[in-house]
Formats: sequence, C-alpha cells, structure tokens
Amino acid sequence: MAAAPKTNTEPSYRDIDRSVLRVMEPAGRAYWAWVGFCFTLVGIAAGFWAHQIYSGLGVTGLRQPVMWAIYITNFVFWVGIAHSGTLISAILFLFRTKWRTAVYRAAETMTIFAVATAGLFPLIHLGRVWFFYWLLPYPNERYLQPDFRSPLVWDAFAVSTYLTISALFWTMGLIPDIANAREAATGWRKTFYTVLAMGWQGTDRQWRHYSMAYLLMAGLATPLVLSVHSVVSWDFAMAINPGWHSTIFAPYFVAGAIFSGVAMVITLLIPMRKLLGIEDLLTEWHFDNLAKVVLLTSLVVSYAYITEAFMTWYAGDPIEQTTFHMRYFGPWGWMYWVMVLCNCVIPLLLFSPRIRVNLRALWVITIFVNIGMWFERFVIIAGSLTANFEPSQWASYRPSLTEIMITVGSFAWFLGLFSLFSRFLPIISMTELKEGIVWLRKALKRDRVRAAA
Repeated sequence: MAAAPKTNTEPSYRDIDRSVLRVMEPAGRAYWAWVGFCFTLVGIAAGFWAHQIYSGLGVTGLRQPVMWAIYITNFVFWVGIAHSGTLISAILFLFRTKWRTAVYRAAETMTIFAVATAGLFPLIHLGRVWFFYWLLPYPNERYLQPDFRSPLVWDAFAVSTYLTISALFWTMGLIPDIANAREAATGWRKTFYTVLAMGWQGTDRQWRHYSMAYLLMAGLATPLVLSVHSVVSWDFAMAINPGWHSTIFAPYFVAGAIFSGVAMVITLLIPMRKLLGIEDLLTEWHFDNLAKVVLLTSLVVSYAYITEAFMTWYAGDPIEQTTFHMRYFGPWGWMYWVMVLCNCVIPLLLFSPRIRVNLRALWVITIFVNIGMWFERFVIIAGSLTANFEPSQWASYRPSLTEIMITVGSFAWFLGLFSLFSRFLPIISMTELKEGIVWLRKALKRDRVRAAA
C-alpha cells in the first residue's frame, strides 16, 4: 500500500486518524501471500505435533537426563518476549513517559500473541496432552487436586493470569480507537467494529470512567512484570540441579525478559514502519528511547552473567564448577559465547547516539539480541541438565526435526497473528498519540533537522 505523501507541515489530529486508518484498508496479494506462508508453516508444525502425540515423545531428542530442552526453552523465551508489552504499556504509562504513545499498542499486541504462543509449549511438552486439565485446580467429584509442587502447575497459573490481565488491558485500550474506526468503516467492517466498540460514544462520563479504569488496570498489571517471570525462573531455581539452584534467577530472568521483549518490539516495528507507511507516527525519537532501554537491560544481564560466574567460583562446589565448565567449554560452549557476544558485546554499540537512530543498524542489533536470548535459555536449560551430580548420568542432547519444526511453527504462528492484527485493528493508538501530539511534532522536527544535516 502506498504511503501518504510526506509534508513539512505539523501533523494534526486528522492526519493521525488518516495514517492509522489507511493501514487498516484492504490489503494486497503480497500481504495475503505472507500470511498464507506463515500459517502453512503452522500447519506443518501441527502435523509434526500430531505425529509426536501418536508416536510418543520418543520422536524428539529428549532422553535422560535431558528431559527439558527446546520446548521449555521456547516457553521461557516467549514468556520473556511478552514482558515488553506490560513494561511499555503499564509501567511507562504510570510514569507518564511521553514516547510510549506510538509504540505501546504494538508492544501490547505482541504480549498477547507471545503469551498465547508460550502457553502452547507446556502442552506440547506433555506426553499425554489430553490430560492437560490436571494442571488446573478444577472442581471434580474425585477430590483430585494438581500437584502444587510441580513447575507445570506454576506455569499454568502464571500464563493464565498474565494472559487474562494483559488481554483485559489490551482490549480496554483498543475500545476508543475501534470506535473511531467504526465511524470511517463500511460494510462488514462497520458491523465488526460496532460489536467490538461495545457502545462507545466518547461522552464525558465514558472518558472519566475509562481513564480511571485504565489507570487501575495499569497498576494491576505492573506487578506482573516482576511476578510472572519470577515464577518461571523458580521452575529452575527451586530444583537442586547444579546450574539452576540460584537465588539470582528471579531478577536475572526478569531483566532478561525485558531485554528480549523490547528488542523484539524494535525488530517488529522497524520493518512495519516502512511497509505500512507510518514513518510520521513512529519517529527516530521513539526508537532512540527503545534502544536506551535495550542498552540498560543489556548491562543488567551482563552483570548477572558475571555475578553468576563469580558466585560459582567463590562457592567452591566442584559439581557446580564442573557444570559451568561444561557450559563454557563443553559441546554447547559455542552457544554460550555466541550468547555473550549477542547479549553483552554487540548492544554496547547502542552507547552511540548515531547508531540508536540508524534504524538498519538498530534492527540488526536487535536480531542478534533475539538470537542471543534464545541461546541463553537453551544453555541454562539443556546445558545444565547434561551434567548433574552423578557422572554416570551425564549425557548429550541432540534436537530432532520434530522439535525444530515445531519451533519454526511457533515463530510463524506469532508473526501470522501479529500480521493479521495490523491490518484489521489499529496497530497504533490514535487516542494516546493525539494526547501527545506536541511531543510527536517535536520529534518529527528533530528528525527533519537531522535528515537535513
């Protein structure tokens, strides 16, 4: 779709509406080819999962003692990706951060679809998936209750709680914008938006109730940033397995989740900005601030790596030291050093203001961050299980084609859902962007001055 002509005039409320609503117009063949490609990969992955259900977990590379590997790595990775939405939409809203207005809707949408993707992996990991309801405290006549000592039960509570609160927060923020789209739509789209707008008319009373409810939801969602990924980290920290039993895991996982989540937001927004023709709404100022968050969390994660290595050396536990030696120089050692390169070294380039506003360089850096954070989770999970307290139980792990294809399918599932949302619902909040239009005008002016220089 052709972008609107760029002018040197300051954007008005009407310009914001036009730019966002133009994105929601019927898409061309290239868009539907991309969506079809994504869901074709999802179908192939579903076929591999069906084969796994029929044949058993033996078709995967899972063997004693490595019974948690790619599937749990993907679960932790996608839950981490979801944290950026809560950070940007809730925490930065409470701090009244000006630059969040243009990016928070995409971050919230990413949160919903990332949690929906993460929630699949505890089920995929189960040998008998048809008994998944044993993870939930459902009422029953046999007085059966789930084992609350099981990490799978903790994950069920964490994911369901996070998905519920995030979906409510996301839906509430969409209502005024959907009502705006309703007024400009025709045909089935008008009926669709009328239903989703839930009777919103934009009266003074509605706005007062909306503002108070949104503030309360932001306050309710904020603790989830700390609690949900802390619960995920306890899946490992509560075990006595060497390489896992560490008190640093909760803050370490939370910082890593924000790090990977904000990086994924940038990875999605940079090509979306160009493809959808919304350069006047997503400015270099927005990406500069997102890059600063990536840099800050990269430094926190780097400090966690150093602390974890120091504490292992200082404790003097030979089994723990052997596990970390295997992590650094064992069969998967190359993954660890790639992880350090991607998460600790490459993000240091963001100290340069020029690189923070160079969108091509920034996009490449965030892709490296995404790769590094996936490797980090894999190194922690599978790498620690290969060497435990009994050397006779040591073993290697080799991923199977089934695990690889289901992983590829999870990325296709996420990207396909995100692509569908961007065409049928407002990917940028018109309401909040209008509230901060003064800051948008200043950002555009700075971009034009920088481009002229």
